[in-house]
Amino acid sequence: MSTLERDPGDGMVQVLDEEGGVVGDVPDLSEEEFVAMYRHMKLARHFDERAVSLQRQGRMGTYPPLSGQEGAQVGSALALAEDDWMIPSYREHGAALVRGLPLKQTLLYWMGDERGSLIPEDANVFTPAVPIASQVPHATGMAWADKLKNDGDTDRAFICYFGDGATSEGDFHEGLNFAGVFDTPNVFFCNNNQWAISVPRERQTASETLAQKAVAYGFEGVQIDGMDPLAVYKATTEALEKAKNPGEGERRPTLIEAVQYRFGAHTTADDPSVYREDEEVEKWKAKDPIPRLERFLRNQGILDDDRVAAVEESVREEVADAIDAAESTVRPDPSSMFEHVFAEQTPEIRRQAEEFARLREEYGDDAFVEE
Repeated sequence: MSTLERDPGDGMVQVLDEEGGVVGDVPDLSEEEFVAMYRHMKLARHFDERAVSLQRQGRMGTYPPLSGQEGAQVGSALALAEDDWMIPSYREHGAALVRGLPLKQTLLYWMGDERGSLIPEDANVFTPAVPIASQVPHATGMAWADKLKNDGDTDRAFICYFGDGATSEGDFHEGLNFAGVFDTPNVFFCNNNQWAISVPRERQTASETLAQKAVAYGFEGVQIDGMDPLAVYKATTEALEKAKNPGEGERRPTLIEAVQYRFGAHTTADDPSVYREDEEVEKWKAKDPIPRLERFLRNQGILDDDRVAAVEESVREEVADAIDAAESTVRPDPSSMFEHVFAEQTPEIRRQAEEFARLREEYGDDAFVEE
């Protein structure tokens, strides 16, 4: 029985336990691929820590931290083939990095620079979606369009990321229902990090799992340990393969529920201490995906102190270089905020742009800057 054929109520799929011990089938990865997974996770964590620090110093706008979710993001993104597409929410900085989006671009985006949305053509990453679940129908539509263009066959899959809170939105239902009916090559990846801002998982649904919601749409759902990067990689690989090459009687789509936890705030505008206890946070930090993978790789003789130190040094340098590059970028003219909302400006956007230009001329730019 494949990972995807498990009943969602049978418990989470795991490969590594919380101590890094092997409890499932380890994916067939080379030593270099294991180290690359580890480095991507370390890079995502260090980038996250620096980004939060930049925001606290007033050097960047509101930012959504990802710490704790590196295993889910990196493990799933590494499973993607070169031609596959990734449709993110607003927190998938680690996954986008794996796909080739430069850290500089992510920084520019959260600094309020529209040029941060300029994604390399070969990355196959859609722009971030801040409205909750709005990207789900987009992902379904992209997958359906690709299937139609290829006369019902396709060699590409489309993975869509969203949080547990998104499963309460109509866009989630519409996107998954459409995917089931039209059998689109989608993997719907739910980052269940236990909190939708301040709303806990148990207030989202009375369902035992989020994965079992797939049953209503006619395709498979699987619940995995989202803080186990090898379990994530294994389940995502199988789901992507089924999306592109389903077996007889199989539907292409899959819903993956990756159970995990965000260690920090929902965004830097949030204070999680108001709605959750420190004891809860510490319990989940014991499941941290990075030391879990590191212990496994040390036990396999793949990592040692010298190799870990080299990874950490290279990660610090890469993040520092990205910050320097972003902060040395000449800031855009404020009027550019109106230029990329639509391919052609609508009358309303044009009216707003004209009003903004009038106010700048009348009062000067200093009037818009808080002291």
